[in-house]
Amino acid sequence: MKRVALVTGGSRGIGLGIARCLAREGFDLAINGMRKEEDTRASLDELRSLGAEVVYCQGDVGNAAERQGIMDAIDAHFGRLHVLVNNAGVAPKERKDILEASEESFDYVLKTNLHSAYFLSQLAANRMISQKRESADFKGAIINVSSISATVASVNRGEYCVAKAGMSMATQLFAVRLGEFAIPVYEVRPGIIATDMTSGVKEKYDALLGQGLCVQARWGLPEDVGLAVASLAKGDFPYSTGQVIMVDGGLTIPRL
Repeated sequence: MKRVALVTGGSRGIGLGIARCLAREGFDLAINGMRKEEDTRASLDELRSLGAEVVYCQGDVGNAAERQGIMDAIDAHFGRLHVLVNNAGVAPKERKDILEASEESFDYVLKTNLHSAYFLSQLAANRMISQKRESADFKGAIINVSSISATVASVNRGEYCVAKAGMSMATQLFAVRLGEFAIPVYEVRPGIIATDMTSGVKEKYDALLGQGLCVQARWGLPEDVGLAVASLAKGDFPYSTGQVIMVDGGLTIPRL
């Protein structure tokens, strides 16, 4: 029986890159998103063409009832869950200096980027613990997709940085709590990845990449993140729970 992975925000951008790599590694998939299922059809069909059985779980992961609905839909369709990938995220609707940014923007970003991942991890962890108790051979994992913004300060999107820093601590907390059940928890920290979220700053980062911002002078791709997540999900790093995997082209390497 194939292992099942839930990827939040999995129908486009980094999430779709992750889902593609998981499908190629033999996972069946639960794909969560906010859009109507018919608007994700091309992505879902692509994943099915890679050999995955795919169920679409529409819902807002920032809403408690809808989070539970996502988990219920997975139970109803697959009856099992092995891997949770907390990938869903939003940028501030307007980039504003932290001296001017609003509480509304802070709440909006943290609700989706941190609150949702924390409590979805809680739901998934309890589900995985039950499966582990039913079968000693059960292999689960939680993988949090954060950002270099967990440690790299951007004062015009402080709420995003705070959310990603919080996700980094959440990774460690769940890693410690789930250690007794042999369920590892990891953080994948992307750098500059070419998605619709970064399309508005393409010219800025094209110039910075040309000036040596990254050791590897190119944009990251969603599949770059996907390859790292798939390796963790497969169990290639069984003795590294709580650790951070950088996918940033060397951007954060200190250099002179």
